[in-house]
Amino acid sequence: MAHFIPLEQAVRENLKDGDTVAFEGFTHLIPTAAVHEAIRQGFKDLTLVRMTPDLIYDQMVGMGMVKKMIFSYVGNPGVGLLRRVRDSVENGWPREVEIEEHSHAAMANAYEAGAAGLPLAVFRGYRGAGLAEVNPNIKSITCPFTGEKLAAVPAVRPDVTFIHAQKADKKGNVLIEGIIGIQKEAVLAAKRAVVTVEEVVDDFSDAHPNLCILPHWTITAIAVVPGGAHPSYTHGYYVRDNASYLEWDQVAADRDRFRAWMEENVIKAKPEDFAARVEKLRVAK
Repeated sequence: MAHFIPLEQAVRENLKDGDTVAFEGFTHLIPTAAVHEAIRQGFKDLTLVRMTPDLIYDQMVGMGMVKKMIFSYVGNPGVGLLRRVRDSVENGWPREVEIEEHSHAAMANAYEAGAAGLPLAVFRGYRGAGLAEVNPNIKSITCPFTGEKLAAVPAVRPDVTFIHAQKADKKGNVLIEGIIGIQKEAVLAAKRAVVTVEEVVDDFSDAHPNLCILPHWTITAIAVVPGGAHPSYTHGYYVRDNASYLEWDQVAADRDRFRAWMEENVIKAKPEDFAARVEKLRVAK
């Protein structure tokens, strides 16, 4: 049953040191505010799972919070590499991070398997690819019916998943519109799920029947954080802040500048600051 609580409380009560955690979003609805709260609270030894780690994972890696990343693509979308992740992998600064790389197909199937309560995902994939040579969690299995050789990977079952969404109703049901990536499966696969939303409405009686709605019993906590996906976008509310992605490439290139930026824009900031950041990016209703 979903509870409406402040973001600080939602993060403190649901994220623990050493957890396997997914902050999911696929270009859209990235839960930046939740990550920044986790950074302020100083969690450590996290295993981060995500199909497409971008700025928020770069920030957590750079703050020394991460021991391992499980992913299928890592980069600053539309710009280039993640410089804090690269510094960690190549130079061990501020600590060395273990990486487990998969394909998009593997990660999507692993989340779906986790959502279904299965121990592994079986699919056609990795044929002709070399990832299995460096990732021992990529196995093969023979179909007992056809004899076909298939790929197999462990299911993804996070301790907690964080996502951002457009709306919650007063009962705690959550509505997601637009590109939703693997957010639905990431919530269903997790032991606990925390959602930040733009707003709370009375109900979804006027919503299109084909929209993605996560029922209240799949959600642990909901925090209202307008603008909480910035600098990514939230369909129907505000557009992507491309300038912030370009700026991050410069900020993350230097360790001292990175630390100073994090102190000013994350450590000293508050969740309510996100609303002001997206004011000029809002779309007409």
